[in-house]
Order: sequence, then structure tokens, then C-alpha cells
Amino acid sequence: MEVICSYIDEHKDQFGVEPICETLRAAGVQIAPSTYYARVHRPPSARQVRDEVVKEEITTVHAANYEAFGARKIHIVLNREPDYHGRGHVARCTVERLMKDMGLHGIRRAKAPNTTRSAPREQCPADLVDRYFNAFVPDRLWVADITYVHTFSGWVYVAFVTDVFNREIVGWQVSRSLHTDLALDALRMGIYQRRRDGHDLSGLIHHSDYAEVFVNPKNQYLA
Repeated sequence: MEVICSYIDEHKDQFGVEPICETLRAAGVQIAPSTYYARVHRPPSARQVRDEVVKEEITTVHAANYEAFGARKIHIVLNREPDYHGRGHVARCTVERLMKDMGLHGIRRAKAPNTTRSAPREQCPADLVDRYFNAFVPDRLWVADITYVHTFSGWVYVAFVTDVFNREIVGWQVSRSLHTDLALDALRMGIYQRRRDGHDLSGLIHHSDYAEVFVNPKNQYLA
């Protein structure tokens, strides 16, 4: 009934209430002009009054948080803060319904890119550390990974190499596209900076999900 009355409200100035009701009845929707007028002049129900209060609070919370909060977080805030209007607990479904009515929503997460493409088992490199990720001195075991970060201009990929001894990031690279040299450039950066600072990389093992590298006594790294 609310949907029908809202439709009449929207078009009554153009067509009139009675003609609209006649057209609706001809289409199988039973509503009399008296029913519409009774609804218009009926005082708002307790639910309608409460909805208006909650709508105002939702709008305030949504704006105060840079329009980033969705129904889940707004529901938490409304039930965590003091109830100044005596409205009581607000159900999450109520928050979702009212936000939909007002056209409000939080920031929608962009679809994450896929950074993994599994290789056949026989092509996977040997595990030189046997899943034992510990080091008692610097530059004995480096581990690497690739992740992605969402920015205003789109997704960017970040490759980084970490020294297991102290969790220091020794090399990193950022790119708008995912390519093989991204991981290698991060490793090259780490090796360059360590050698520049006089570090001995003899015996260093570089471990990642996409390559294993051993740095031999001549400081040459071999895949």
C-alpha cells in the first residue's frame, strides 16, 4: 500500500487522485480515493517517527566519517554511542533499509587483482631452506613477496625483499603492471645497497614463492 500511495503522491499533481485510482483499478490494483486520503491524513506511525530519528543519526555518522562507512559500521556506531533520542537498539537490517531509502552507502572495495599463477610442480624451484625461516646473523636468508595496493589512480604492485634476521626491508620496487622484472629489480636493489655498504653476501639465500637464489662466494647470484 505504501508503494501505491507513494506513486499517487508523485503523479497526483499531473493526473489527479481519482483518475489515477481508476486507472490502477482497471489494471487490477484495488485502491479507492478514500483509502489514499485516509492514509495521507493519518498521523505518522511510531515506526515512521523512529525511522526519521534514525535517518538523521545515520546521515550524521555517514558524513562525519567521510561517507566511507557502510551499514555494518554505522550499525556499530549507533548502538555504541549514547541514545539521546530514546530510540533504543537499532537492528542492522533497519540501518540497511534506511540507508537504501536515502541512497547512502560506504566505500565499495574494488576487485583485487590476481597476483598468483601456479606453475607445474616439476617447474617449482627447490626449497633451499626446507621451510625453516630463521637466521642468526644478517644477510644469510632473505625472503621476498609481492603484494598490491589500491590507490586513487588504480592498483599498483609492490615487490619487497626482507632480511629474516631483523625483518628489515633491504630492497623493493613498485610498478603499475605485474611482470617478472619487478621481483628481480627488488632483489637487485637489495644486493646493490648491501654491497655498497660493504656487506659480504657470500652464502646468502634468497627465498620466495617464485624463485630461489643462492649468492656464491664470488657474490654472483644464481637462480
